[in-house]
Order: sequence, then C-alpha cells, then structure tokens
Amino acid sequence: MIKCVVWDLDNTLFRGVYLETPDQRPPADPVATKVLGELAGRGILQAIASRNPPEAATYASELIGHQFASVQCDWGAKSAAVSAVLAELGLTPAEVAFVDDDAMERAEVSFRLPDVLVLDPNDLAEVPSWPQFSPPVVTDEGRRRGALYVQRQARQTEAKAFGGSVEEFLRQADTRVKIANASQQDVPRLAELSVRTHQFNSADQQISTEDFDRLLHEADKRVITVRLSDKFGDDGIVGGCVIETGAAGKAAASPAWRVPLLMMSCRAIGRGVIDALLTWICLTARGEGAADVIVPCVINDRNVPLRIALTGAGFRAASRPADLPPSQTSAADYIRPLTQRLPELPDWVVTR
Repeated sequence: MIKCVVWDLDNTLFRGVYLETPDQRPPADPVATKVLGELAGRGILQAIASRNPPEAATYASELIGHQFASVQCDWGAKSAAVSAVLAELGLTPAEVAFVDDDAMERAEVSFRLPDVLVLDPNDLAEVPSWPQFSPPVVTDEGRRRGALYVQRQARQTEAKAFGGSVEEFLRQADTRVKIANASQQDVPRLAELSVRTHQFNSADQQISTEDFDRLLHEADKRVITVRLSDKFGDDGIVGGCVIETGAAGKAAASPAWRVPLLMMSCRAIGRGVIDALLTWICLTARGEGAADVIVPCVINDRNVPLRIALTGAGFRAASRPADLPPSQTSAADYIRPLTQRLPELPDWVVTR
C-alpha cells in the first residue's frame, strides 16, 4: 500500500511555474487537485518536494485547501527531498509515490530510490483505481491521517525544545493511553491497522474484518485496542493485539499466554505506547496465573523497531515456532518469563 504521495509543484500541482509568474501566481492543476483530494480522503498522506522557496508550498496549501504532512522546498536533488520526507514521516521507500512532470527528475528519483513508485502527471487520472492506492478499509482515523501528522509536527517541535526526560514530556503533554477490550465497532479500525502497520506488526499479514469478528467471539481469545491522545489531539485507536489465553476469563489453563498479533501505528513511536501495552499484557497474564508471555514474530527488515521494543521489554527470541506456516520461512517466538520483575504501568495509562 502507498501511504504517501510526494508532489512536485511547477507544472504538476500548478499549471505553470511559480517563480515565473510573480504578478499572477499559477492556478492549480484540476486533475492533480482532484486526485490529491481523493487519495487524502483514503488516508494517504500528501507531501511536497519542489525546487522552490518555502512560500510556494504555503501558496499551494492555500490554493488547494490542503495542509501537507511534509514540505521539502530547496534547490537540491529531488531524491534528497523525497528521502527527507521519508525520514520525517517514518516511511519506507516502497510506501511512497512521487509525481513530477520532468522526466529527468523522475529518472533521478528512480535511480536513487528504486522502491519509490514514480509517476508521470499524465497517469494521474488512473491512479485512484490502482490497488496500491485503494486500501480495503478506510476509517475515520485513517481519513484524519494528514491532520494527525500535522499534530505530530507540533508535538515533535515542542519535544525538541523540552528540557526534561521523555517521560516528563509525555506527562507535560497530557498523554493518555487507554487499553481496553475491543468491541464490534472497533473491528474496521483493527483491520485497517493490520494493513497499514509494518514497523510494529508481529504477524506481517492483513487481517480481514470477518476474521476480527470471529476472534471477538472465540472464548479463549482476547482482542485488545489501544487508544492514544494528548494535548495536541486525539489519535484514536493506534494499536491492538490478539491474545490467546487458553481459558475464557478464568485462571490461565496453559502455562503461557500467546500473542499471535501485535500491531501499533508508527504515530505512536516514541510516546510510550508499545511499552505500556507490553507491560499491561505481562501484568495481566501474571495476575491470571500464566508463567510466560510468548509473542510469535515474523522476522523481516520492516519490523526491526518492534523486535527492539520486545527485547527492551524483557522478551528474548527462542527457536522457530513449531506451528509456523510453511510460507513463513523466518520467524521466532519472543518469550517473557513472568517470574522476573515487571515494571509498573505509568499513571497516564488507563485500563478497563
């Protein structure tokens, strides 16, 4: 899935060249504007990479009526500008498309960033029908992704200026994490997260709404949601997990709880959420008599941050799981013995 479209401005989003029309700025390209709005409505981020002064991006935002998640306006290589967008938004090249009218610029980005999908503006009318731009589920949280990334920029700016620790900043920002059992109305968002999350996704597979519906009604399963908010805004559901307890609301019938799915939005990175969820799982499992928590985790280049978080929370990788499907050739069970000391949940985490 494409998570972000990076736009050139001159003769792409604009019909004309910004610096060549100081008295009458260029109008918006109607096709590009329509496609941008449609993709933004699907939760796909929009960014700018242009050889122009920053004022051109401000003009584009006012002209089109869209606040861009990242803006890179300078005179360097377009591949460098696209790379800066990737770094700022925490995306991989395969999750990004780049649109530019100049064939040389497209070729330079393709050469330097071969995993980026490079588009000619002449192809834009067909783009909304392409599968990589058509997520199977789009929720309210997904549609608000652009606004949430703007809030993220404000949060990061204040965090850089803050003199205390990360935990002190989270308190100062009125961070609230709510961990709760999922309900039927949460199912579309959980399915959406299974598609969109990669850095923090243990299973690396899409889970349908039908599958989550079924999991909600299985006696030995718990489906959990994680909501996040602070003074900068409400992110809604940013994560979740599926827990196999071995019993329905009773003392654990097996010596371990398994977590076959653990997923978290990259918007929650650095905000204490993944640590809070792992701590809550371990404390709850121990309280119900389990001896270990096991997180089966597919091993790939994208979910390194999740595996680092698991290790930091006291989980250690064991051998390849015996029940691993034949299609999955690289995976490990991350195991946390509950006899070891467990941290306490921060007071800004609410559970119910």
